[in-house]
Amino acid sequence: MPHDAATDARPSGFFVRLLMAEAPPAASVARLASYPWLVVAVTCVGAFLGQLDASIVQLALPAIGLRFHAALDAVTWVSLGYLVAFAACLPMFGRLCEMFGRKSLYLIGYALFTLGSLMCGFAPDLPSLIAARVVQGVGGSMLGANSVSILVKSVGREQQGRAMGIFAAAQAVGVSAGPAVGGLVLAVLDWRWVFWIAVPFGVAAVLAGWAILPQTRDVAPGQRFDRTGALLLTPALVLLVLGLNEGAAWPALRTLGCVAGFLALGALFVAHERRTRAPLVALGLFASGPFALGSAGTVLGYGLLYGMFFLMSFALVHGYGEPADLAGLRLAAIPVALGLAAPFSGGLSDRVGAGRLGAFGMVLCAAALLVLALTADARVLGGPAGVAAFALFGIGLGVYLAPTNHATVSAAPPALSGQAGATLNLMRVLGTSLGVASASSMLGWRLSAGTGGQGTWLDFPGHPMLTAVESSLAMLLAFAAIAALMAMMRPRHGAPAAT
Repeated sequence: MPHDAATDARPSGFFVRLLMAEAPPAASVARLASYPWLVVAVTCVGAFLGQLDASIVQLALPAIGLRFHAALDAVTWVSLGYLVAFAACLPMFGRLCEMFGRKSLYLIGYALFTLGSLMCGFAPDLPSLIAARVVQGVGGSMLGANSVSILVKSVGREQQGRAMGIFAAAQAVGVSAGPAVGGLVLAVLDWRWVFWIAVPFGVAAVLAGWAILPQTRDVAPGQRFDRTGALLLTPALVLLVLGLNEGAAWPALRTLGCVAGFLALGALFVAHERRTRAPLVALGLFASGPFALGSAGTVLGYGLLYGMFFLMSFALVHGYGEPADLAGLRLAAIPVALGLAAPFSGGLSDRVGAGRLGAFGMVLCAAALLVLALTADARVLGGPAGVAAFALFGIGLGVYLAPTNHATVSAAPPALSGQAGATLNLMRVLGTSLGVASASSMLGWRLSAGTGGQGTWLDFPGHPMLTAVESSLAMLLAFAAIAALMAMMRPRHGAPAAT
């Protein structure tokens, strides 16, 4: 039986009135012929900032850990705090924006993200920095839950493809610029500026969004909000990431407790979502085999990308002792190559099949990982061969992710296409969290095994760090192998599942 108001409640009161009191766009702006593209521009700034933040922080982790003398598993939470908050809040805000309007939530998200960025730069200690990153993550989830909906509803159907292409380009530029910009900032200024750099963009975006973004015309305030689902999903995600990240630092029993807690809460969440009339996540999508396989493949693909960012940041900066700006330029080869390969692979997948092309992409990733794993301690990473291996890895991911994303969304029923896009966005964030947490745990374990557990990562630059990174790359190789097998299991032309 569907749940009643005891579990699916309608938010009310001052907060609701605030959300629904959206200001109209400035009349002089709304009359412009280019007005829809101004809306696209505002959403693209948010997409750029979100991806820039996700990639720029990875390179700053060694500097932050050194500044606060933090253990490896502790400093990793500077990245994970943002990602877990983003993932946990994304389904909730996706639902709330349908109920109370997109513009208000989007602007609040911009403001929270900007405030969190400012707080990060002023953080006096590591716990304060992680708390500020959580604030950033909540704001980022508001942007992620609303951006595509605002964009799609602001341009005509015939222009949606072009608008989405510009939006994807803004994301790609953000990911690509992150390592290079982060390296330059760290070399010239200080790690705090890695966060402060987003503040002027955020302030400008809030002001521009207030004057440009349209009011929401299709709100449905009578819908119910799934509070029980939200209360189950958030701790489940925290326990999963906690168990993955702390696996090398905690006793096995405590780690297993986290995993068991995640499984229990996850089972309760699934059972609840199947019964409730207003679910946070459309679980019916996973009844389609191609959609389920594609979603899992997306998790693994983004796990590979950000696991590589994490490991190589420590290898280049703490292993080779390279300046941050040079390390950032080397790492930028990955997202640049990914962005160049992805558009071509999208069209090619229609001819050879997304599964075969995705498996080939994982073969390229595995080849690059083998080169890096076998030669990291021979100072290959610091030369042209290292950049070539990074580029090959990026090409492989581009060849894999673009057709996988397209095939996954295409496998969803037409009536659930919007939920399919939102679910795929959630899978990307979960994959990023998986990559960072598991890479941190693996690196900590291999470093401890190689040094006898004496001291922390700060005490072992050079050879011990590079040896630990070499063996940690085996985990990413396992990710690539599983992703390739899952790609081959997908049918060449998957039919959408029934609604």
